[in-house]
Amino acid sequence: MRRWDGLEGIPSGWGRSVVAVGVFDGVHRGHRAIVGTAAERGRDLGLPVVAVTFEPHPQSVLRGTGPSVLTPVDRRVELLGQAGADAVVVLPFTEDLAALTPEEFARHVLVDHLHAAAVVVGEDFRFGHRAAGTVDLLEDLGSAHGFTAHGVPLVSDDGGPVTSTRVRGLLAEGDVAGAAELMGRPHRVQGPVVHGASRGRELLGFPTANMDLEPGAAVPDDGVYAGWMGRPDAPEGEESRWPAAVSVGTNPTFDGVERTVEAYALDRDDLELYGILVAVDFTVHIRGQERFDSVDELITAMNRDVDRCRKALDAG
Repeated sequence: MRRWDGLEGIPSGWGRSVVAVGVFDGVHRGHRAIVGTAAERGRDLGLPVVAVTFEPHPQSVLRGTGPSVLTPVDRRVELLGQAGADAVVVLPFTEDLAALTPEEFARHVLVDHLHAAAVVVGEDFRFGHRAAGTVDLLEDLGSAHGFTAHGVPLVSDDGGPVTSTRVRGLLAEGDVAGAAELMGRPHRVQGPVVHGASRGRELLGFPTANMDLEPGAAVPDDGVYAGWMGRPDAPEGEESRWPAAVSVGTNPTFDGVERTVEAYALDRDDLELYGILVAVDFTVHIRGQERFDSVDELITAMNRDVDRCRKALDAG
């Protein structure tokens, strides 16, 4: 799969394509339905599929602040490829881009650079200055410029449409299993392992990987979770994934104030991960954050947490 950063990254000889457009910030089940529909259309037409995503999130430009990041852009590109895209354009969302009228956006992005034969979006897709563009307008623009437009119905469940807002709400409640249902996979955070207070190894007997997350990452509610810790960039053939107990919070027993994400690979004290990119997938909420009156009480609780994590991961 190819990645192009900005329209200038698209090869000059690029031919016609089927284009899926969206923020795709969670690459959840609804987003994958859009890319999957584009992939079906691409097979019918014998054309490659290009997914267009925006970075940063448009709200961060239009409103001055954006929502928490469900999938950092590198991970988003990877997931869009898995969903069926042959190439991904990471389009910088700037004030200049936001100022384009729907007609200018369609002509400049979809026609002049991507030579769209078909464009696939969600049925609630809006585009252009002041979000004036709708799917109906996109269809009209397609008739004028030689492409078809398809609005994909929203994917829904008993809770309503599958949206990134719902995913963020579930994560804020610590409902990582519910978030995984909407995303079609466990929620992941990642970052390099950095040195922390070293209490896990030296005081508590549970050496943890303290992660330096990207700013704005969507982190579940404070508490303890069962999950999986892995090295997404591990060389071929090297051990790269371990069952884990994951702690999110401020370490209140030690009067901490900084919110951290720390993962303990179950029954492993031999991993040297400092400076290495590590990803954590959250699968089961074990308990909320608690403050303990002594270190001994904390250690007892951590042993209990590890046992519960092991059982939860074995069962799942």
